[in-house]
Amino acid sequence: MASGDSVEEIALLAPYKMGQFQLSHRVVLAPLTRCRGLNGLPNHAHVEYYSQRATPGGLLITEATRISSTAGGLPNVPGIYTEEQVQAWKKVTEAVHAKEAIIFCQLWHAGRASHPAYQPGGAAPISSTNKPISSKWKATLPNGTQTDYPAPRSISASEIFELVEIYKQKALKAIRAGFDGVEIHGAHGYLLDQFLKDSINDRTDEYGGSIDNRSRFLMQVVDVVVSAIGAEKTAVRISPVIDFYDAVDSDPLSLGLGIVERLNKFQEALGAKLAYLHVTQPRSWRDPVGQGDGSELVRELRRAYQGTLITSGGFTRDSGIEAVAQGDADLIAYGRLFISNPDLVKRFKLNAPLNKYNRDTFYIPDLVVGYTDYPFLSHEDHHSVPAPS
Repeated sequence: MASGDSVEEIALLAPYKMGQFQLSHRVVLAPLTRCRGLNGLPNHAHVEYYSQRATPGGLLITEATRISSTAGGLPNVPGIYTEEQVQAWKKVTEAVHAKEAIIFCQLWHAGRASHPAYQPGGAAPISSTNKPISSKWKATLPNGTQTDYPAPRSISASEIFELVEIYKQKALKAIRAGFDGVEIHGAHGYLLDQFLKDSINDRTDEYGGSIDNRSRFLMQVVDVVVSAIGAEKTAVRISPVIDFYDAVDSDPLSLGLGIVERLNKFQEALGAKLAYLHVTQPRSWRDPVGQGDGSELVRELRRAYQGTLITSGGFTRDSGIEAVAQGDADLIAYGRLFISNPDLVKRFKLNAPLNKYNRDTFYIPDLVVGYTDYPFLSHEDHHSVPAPS
């Protein structure tokens, strides 16, 4: 699309009705782990970071947020399981709502992508399997050093029931913290994805084997969260073709379509739609069994899913415009570009130059550098939140 096109002609910047939420544009802040939650708590820097990126009618999704004391796997990741965390997140949601934006909390459990250093009593991480993540991937310890991932402990069916209830309770806590909804993280090699992917899930019970069984845990979580907070406040993220932490599936298209089919049936029986389905599109991937690249798979899921679809994965302004205009997605989530351009929506509207991001500061614990110090186009756009005295 030509750079001279008006905002009204650019599909990416057109309004969109996402269930009960009226969005003013299709540019979404992707969930981004930033490792700034010192002591597991969001702080004044989170208030500034999210409010900087909030626009009237814009959708923000938080970083992966721990649902329990066993859910972590990276340093300085905030949680949503204690009252202190709930109260801390309220300051973030209030700041975002003051900018008339919408914010969802991503509910996360790392599963085997963790280390005893993050587990109560130094216990083994939990998973669908006893198989560890390969040495291709390294665990980052709380002190910043890296090591191999340990063997996890395969959890029992009764423990899965307990985890399902934990997801429900933390969804309720998220709503009490002021979030407009939650995104259930079923992607990127974390706990729910460890059940979905057949290269990891080697179970022989009702949670292993067929796609129906492997998706059972996810669908149970969806069911209880919806029963607690409503479908319009519940979203799901999946990544059938993403191989983070060895999370490979032998037939990613069938897996993705299988999940979509179950979500469609769930919505039909409920008589209501989820807020959205978020599918990660790999920036570079080609299916070894000949099903095409990741963008083709996402298009298949778009055609099959009966509801709002968000996609993410290395989109630019132009590729985002094209994806929405062609009907490949309803909304586009941006990560790295939103890190370095807090006023990304304005820059897209003006087709203005973008700040370059610094990958070296993505995951450091500094509450300013690489987090809230990227420049705006104009000083007036930077409504800074003062640090507490």
